[in-house]
Amino acid sequence: MQLHEFVDAVTGDEPPMARTADDIVAAGRRAERRRRAGFASAGAAGLVVVAVAGAFALPAVRAEQNTLAGPAPAGAATAETGPFAFTFHGYDAGTLHVQDPIVASTAYQIAPVYSDGHTSNDRPLTAEEAETRGGTVERKRADMGKPSLWAYLTVYRPGAFDPAGIADGKDVTVAGRRAVRATLPVGLDPDKPAAGGNKLFAWEYADNAWAAVTSYSSDPATPTFEDLGGLVDGLTPGTPAPALVPFTVGYLPDGYLPLQIGTHAMPGLGGIATARAGDYGGATYTKPAAPTSGLTAPYDAAADAIRDGFHVLVTPSTSSNQSPEPGATTCRQVSDRSVGSRNSPADGGFCTVWSADGKVQLQVTATGLGNKVPLTELEKVAKGIRLADVTDESTWTPAADAVQP
Repeated sequence: MQLHEFVDAVTGDEPPMARTADDIVAAGRRAERRRRAGFASAGAAGLVVVAVAGAFALPAVRAEQNTLAGPAPAGAATAETGPFAFTFHGYDAGTLHVQDPIVASTAYQIAPVYSDGHTSNDRPLTAEEAETRGGTVERKRADMGKPSLWAYLTVYRPGAFDPAGIADGKDVTVAGRRAVRATLPVGLDPDKPAAGGNKLFAWEYADNAWAAVTSYSSDPATPTFEDLGGLVDGLTPGTPAPALVPFTVGYLPDGYLPLQIGTHAMPGLGGIATARAGDYGGATYTKPAAPTSGLTAPYDAAADAIRDGFHVLVTPSTSSNQSPEPGATTCRQVSDRSVGSRNSPADGGFCTVWSADGKVQLQVTATGLGNKVPLTELEKVAKGIRLADVTDESTWTPAADAVQP
């Protein structure tokens, strides 16, 4: 899934109609109607196929377990920490509200950003809302009159972000800190003109460590660069805490490494796009790994789809396009021609494991133009995963430990 599809989906005319990520995929590709695409046609759970450049790779690193020594101040961030850790809390800056981070990688962490003057389309409709609106784009959202916004704050580790790599970036100074700002192109296509509602504002929050807020608004005038710059003062050094996930893996195919995770969310920008969907967690693996320097955006924002990798997704059964099969494990090979894949004979596969009561779904899924993960390997991964109590975070495991055997 290309980043412009995320943007189209979460800035569309109405929220997702169900608790599935492929509703976002569908909204991004055609807002006029809802459809089940790709894996959904084969009965798989809805998922966001995140875009990760095949050239990106991350080193085989495993962080020492971080512990939270004490409550960090609001907005606290630190440059020095291991991968898959959170170093800041949500904070307010005028009309903008940074949430707690829910996505982490070896190079950065990401938090949703909301605005008093905008509607953020990152949650499913309730049953009552769906019935009232009838599932048609002609119906207005409950908070009608507000422009839509998809915004997120990415806090990079030292050396990970390259401000010089921002196309048409303008160097500025805000609150005494180096900063760069840019207007992003229509459809995020570098060959197209800039769109006023697509903004990037980045600043150096510590020595050689940068944070960047990315904002896609249906109103070109808001939020302004001044609004985004108001986030600078709220981000200060703090104590790192491990990102937790509700599973541990027991087996990985040779050479595959963790790229990023989501806690109470799917991994990557898919988790930010569905931040309030009620998902439990997940991880993305790639082969080979991605650089942890020279970045100008999260891995998902790259132009290419995942070249060789797979996802681990833990969601409530209400997020699935499949009917629950309590205690069952099933695997299927699929060919996803709907996204223009050229692989042969098959483009991916997935294995689904249902909890004994059918309320929780674990899915291990592989897709992409260069996917090379055999279905037999996906099955080994799925069967080797141990689930925690998804309703009790005290049973969850620090991601740095959980994502590798």
